Amino acid sequence: MPEILRFIIVAGLALVVGAAIVYILQRPHVEAIHKAAQAEAERLREEARAEAKDILLKAKDEAQKERDQADREIKRMRLELQHEEERLIRRREDLDRRLEKLEQRDQVLNKRQSALDKRLNELERLESARLAELERIAQLDREQAKQMLLEAVEADSRQEMAAVIRQVEEETKAEADRIARELITMAIQRVASDQVSEVAVSVVPLPNDEMKGRIIGRNGRNIRTFEQAAGVDVIVDDTPEAVTLSSFDPVRREVARRAMTKLILDGRIHPSRIEKSVEDARQEVEQVIREEGERAVYETGVTGLHPEIIKLLGRLKFRTSYGQNQLQHAIEVAHLAGIIAAELGADVQVAKAGALLHDLGKAVDHEVEGTHAMIAAEICQRYGVNPKVINCIASHHHEVAQESLEAVIVEAADAISGARPGARREALETYLKRVKALEDIANSFPGVAQSYALQAGREVRIVVMPEQVDDLAAIRLAKDIAKKVEESIEYPGQIKVTVIRETRAVDYAK
Repeated sequence: MPEILRFIIVAGLALVVGAAIVYILQRPHVEAIHKAAQAEAERLREEARAEAKDILLKAKDEAQKERDQADREIKRMRLELQHEEERLIRRREDLDRRLEKLEQRDQVLNKRQSALDKRLNELERLESARLAELERIAQLDREQAKQMLLEAVEADSRQEMAAVIRQVEEETKAEADRIARELITMAIQRVASDQVSEVAVSVVPLPNDEMKGRIIGRNGRNIRTFEQAAGVDVIVDDTPEAVTLSSFDPVRREVARRAMTKLILDGRIHPSRIEKSVEDARQEVEQVIREEGERAVYETGVTGLHPEIIKLLGRLKFRTSYGQNQLQHAIEVAHLAGIIAAELGADVQVAKAGALLHDLGKAVDHEVEGTHAMIAAEICQRYGVNPKVINCIASHHHEVAQESLEAVIVEAADAISGARPGARREALETYLKRVKALEDIANSFPGVAQSYALQAGREVRIVVMPEQVDDLAAIRLAKDIAKKVEESIEYPGQIKVTVIRETRAVDYAK
């Protein structure tokens, strides 16, 4: 242990002595490095001082420039503020002068108002005194005098009022007629369809009179079989080379006509052959009905209809009204309604569909009770037709209220198609009844002296008693008669009602 301690002490002394020797040997070198470092630091310090001086000079220059610019801006703003202050002072002086003038004008107006109030009070006093004097002289109070004056004015102006009403009405009608004529003319020109007066064919020509016997058959068996199979009456009379087929159903009559024509051409007429010919003709007619219905739908551009509706539409091919073919009439009305609806901005498809189907009930009105319009509406409702289209159908004869512009268009197109010359014809007896009914309706009104139905029943002229009907009442009478005609009579087209009132002064020179 003491040896180790001694070893450590000796080693420590050796390290100390070594360090002292190294320090003594390296001291001159360290001092040289220290001096070099001090010289370098002094040089850097001098450069920093020079650079700081340059930066300071530049900063002073920049600060002086900014100060000069700020001074100039302050001077400019001071000048502007000075000008603005001067302008405000002038404006304030101007406002003070105006205010002074307004005060002076207000004083003048107050004086005038006071003078006017005094004059108004004086006038009211004088007016009261004048009215009191007038009431004393006339022995009437104010209300009585006013009533008498109103009666006098009413009596004097009644004629003038009637003239003004008539003038306004005539101008309105003239303008409406002009626009309506242009619209209807354009619609008819664009449709331009041929219309031929038609009747259902019920006479079948024969090659010779001997064929009549073959049609009747032994003991009448052939004619009985034909009538039973076709559902028509066969009339064999003295008409040369022709037989007549009679039936209330136009489809049955067409089936019978086709079957009879085939039998006559074939020459083999017996019960079994008759039944086969009738069945073949029925199938042909059914095919024609489908094709005609599809043609009508395609031609008018109406889509989405149920096949049963299309089939009923085709049956109109064999129906006529006043000699006008109902299918052609429906197609024409659809075209007219579509054109008018397009011009007026209405729904073209609804107007076309309502017009095409408006007479659909005539295909079955002999089988179902009710008017053709309501029957058609019920059928269309059953097959899911648009409610607006159904209203167009049901209301085209005013049996229900019209709920849309399209319904009015369908009614107008129906009237155009049926009323134009050559479109329809009617029996003489029906025509005479309608003309007499027109005159009877006109004569039923008080004050009517005479009435005349003119232009094939399309106009009725009424001559009134001038002492009972004045001008204003004449206008009202024309409207009342037209309304009653609409409610009482069925007619194609429209009927013009003209009321004539004249006063004659007669004297004699003696």
